[in-house]
Amino acid sequence: MKRLIIALQKSGRLQEGSLKLLRECGLKVDYREGQLKVITADYPAELLFLRNSDIPQYVADGVVDLGIVGSNLLEEDETPVEVVLPLDFSKCRVSFAVPKNSTIQQTSDLAGKRIATSYPNTVRKYLEKQGVVADIHTISGSVEIAPSLDLADAIADIVSTGNTLFQNNLRELFPFLESEAVLIKGASFDAEKQPLLDQLVFRIQSVLAAKDNKYILLNAPSDQLETICAILPGMKSPTILPLATEGWVSVHSVVKQKDTWNIVQQLKEVGAQGILVVPIEKMVI
Repeated sequence: MKRLIIALQKSGRLQEGSLKLLRECGLKVDYREGQLKVITADYPAELLFLRNSDIPQYVADGVVDLGIVGSNLLEEDETPVEVVLPLDFSKCRVSFAVPKNSTIQQTSDLAGKRIATSYPNTVRKYLEKQGVVADIHTISGSVEIAPSLDLADAIADIVSTGNTLFQNNLRELFPFLESEAVLIKGASFDAEKQPLLDQLVFRIQSVLAAKDNKYILLNAPSDQLETICAILPGMKSPTILPLATEGWVSVHSVVKQKDTWNIVQQLKEVGAQGILVVPIEKMVI
């Protein structure tokens, strides 16, 4: 039987998010720390755990069918692979940062400055577009310490919460690249495995759609139904069921997670009662 061979990060937050997503998609993954290979149950897939920086090349060369990496790595590495689907986790940004007492405020101020980074290609491309020439120093590892050692005037690095910058007496200037986990494939992807890939993409899209939405149930007076339906358009229209109590109905719908609190407030104001907001496990659109 054909299997999809999928490369994941060997360790770190990207690996954790990848395994969580695959499990939510119905793949039974019996993974123990340090394993380099796992064959999944209930779905024909084989997971290989590789160094993050090696994954794009393995995918491009056809050694593996698919990979999950950060999109910032693809920007830096420039390996010829195709992004199949953004995965909406491991979101971060690549930003410039400087010591708190630095006079550098904007891109033009970086001209002629020493910039330490683990992403020299990404930084160079950005500065070239801005018409700025700077001295880029490639550093692997703890980039944040470079300014305090007088090795650089600024850094360019991944920022999630900003805590690491704060701890190293740095301030973020501005982000110049947004990143998230993505599913990638190579040009030599086996066409016979396309149905398996289509099935996996379908499952991922269903999981991601569920995370963006909530199922809402409420009891409403019948004379307010038109107003409530205007608040709750749902995917097509709300589901309306009569209640045993005359003059009342039960209304069911799906709402965007980001709009939930605002919608609940509006519903309360027009007389809705017993409002329940429930997570959705899977959502097929």
